[in-house]
Amino acid sequence: MADVTVRPMTAADAERVLAIYQAGLDGGDASFETVAPTWAAFDAGRHAAHRFVAVDADDTVLGWVAVSPTSARPVYAGVVEHSVYVDPAARGRGLATLLLDALIAATEAAGIWTVQSGIFPENEASLALHRRAGFRVIGTRERVGRHHGRWRDVVLLERRSPVVH
Repeated sequence: MADVTVRPMTAADAERVLAIYQAGLDGGDASFETVAPTWAAFDAGRHAAHRFVAVDADDTVLGWVAVSPTSARPVYAGVVEHSVYVDPAARGRGLATLLLDALIAATEAAGIWTVQSGIFPENEASLALHRRAGFRVIGTRERVGRHHGRWRDVVLLERRSPVVH
């Protein structure tokens, strides 16, 4: 994809990153969250070394990926949870694949052995994307939370690194 570049996310990307996040939340099948956090909260909750944006030739952010620690316990230092969001107007161009590829390369280089995520079963595009990227379903948490007045299931997925042992 010659017109798209993946680069590290910076604070200058905050407005677009949070707008894309909110657009995903507004779609109703991305997260239990309903309002994107402030940049300060977003920044504090995600590993700075593992945040990337996909940008066009004008450096406009079209999508992002980032990881959060799953636990503060040292034994889980190599396990992270990720999120990937693409601007609705830019979907279907392979951006999420580019972002996941960059994330996987960076996390493996840092010794992270497991990247995991929870996805609503209705989000079939995201489930297919993750399967193509080497994630496997490890289970479904049934009726784990209420979202917009109804109970929702969450499919748990993980990708175990074949190179980090």
